[in-house]
Amino acid sequence: MEFVIYLVLGGFAGVLAGLFGVGGGMIIVPVLVYSFALQGFAPEVLTHMAVGTSLATIAFTSINSVRAHNKMGAVRWPLFMWMALGIVFGGFLGAVTASTLSGPLLQKIIGVFAICVAIQMAFELKPKAALGEPGKPGLIAAGGVIGWASSIFGIGGGSLTVPFLVWRSLPMQQAVATSAACGMPIAVAGAISFMWTGWSVETLPGWSLGYVYLPALIGIAATSVFFAGYGARLAHRLSQRLLKRLFALLLVSVGINFLL
Repeated sequence: MEFVIYLVLGGFAGVLAGLFGVGGGMIIVPVLVYSFALQGFAPEVLTHMAVGTSLATIAFTSINSVRAHNKMGAVRWPLFMWMALGIVFGGFLGAVTASTLSGPLLQKIIGVFAICVAIQMAFELKPKAALGEPGKPGLIAAGGVIGWASSIFGIGGGSLTVPFLVWRSLPMQQAVATSAACGMPIAVAGAISFMWTGWSVETLPGWSLGYVYLPALIGIAATSVFFAGYGARLAHRLSQRLLKRLFALLLVSVGINFLL
């Protein structure tokens, strides 16, 4: 029954991710926090497990997205390669940072981030191209910061990577495609780091690899990949502005709930 619940959650997360055009992490982390709390997981580890498990699922669900963007020739692979160097280091550092935070404090940090993303989506705040394409040191540094923050929040980094690349004069299509590619090293580095930092924690439930809960990983990954396509098709039939504002309302609700 528990596994069936995760299959349903994966389908729900996939639809919303495809519908709203964001990585599933902004949806998966809150849902897992509530789910793990209802299952009686230890309060001091359930938020860390939600973040680690979310990153692990993104490692699988981002494959189809990268493949689709690559077919369109929109991924700037040279930029990705240099950003990935910083992302791997930042992802590890982010997991270590999260491990030093208490569960309630980590929830509040995620809550504040969710509200910030909601404001950005509701008011359609977008950076303007201000600088030329970054050099190798700039890409590595940006990758480090993005990987660090994404690992803490349990996301694929699209809400951070896309604005950065657009600000550095990449066309939106290439920024989105390259950001999707960056989601893979963010997820892999973050997930492995959360496994390592949580490996010796005694209060973890069974079927856990550190802070990654295997039943949730398998269930969510199995269905979110397929339902994301349905959500993307549905998005073309509905008003994008209305969808973004509805999703922003959902994120504000989640953020306030976490803060309280």
